[in-house]
Amino acid sequence: MEKVITAVSTAYTHTGYRTATGVTPYKGVVSVDPGVIPLGTKLFVENYGPAVAMDTGGDIKGNRIDVFFETQQEAIFWGRRTVKVHIME
Repeated sequence: MEKVITAVSTAYTHTGYRTATGVTPYKGVVSVDPGVIPLGTKLFVENYGPAVAMDTGGDIKGNRIDVFFETQQEAIFWGRRTVKVHIME
């Protein structure tokens, strides 16, 4: 079964820190509010692709996600946008 939500998405890149789950971020890692999307959940984010909820963030509340990009240029290009997030169950 798949659930689809609409979320506000922003982008981030390397910070020098590991994620909330202890991994070094890579393309496909997203930050979520674990009250909305549990950590470890497989996702498909429109215009981004397959992803896994592996991080949290202070500003990530409700239907918000942060998507990881390898470069600052890619993150800036993504900016902030509203996306459909397919939650794979």
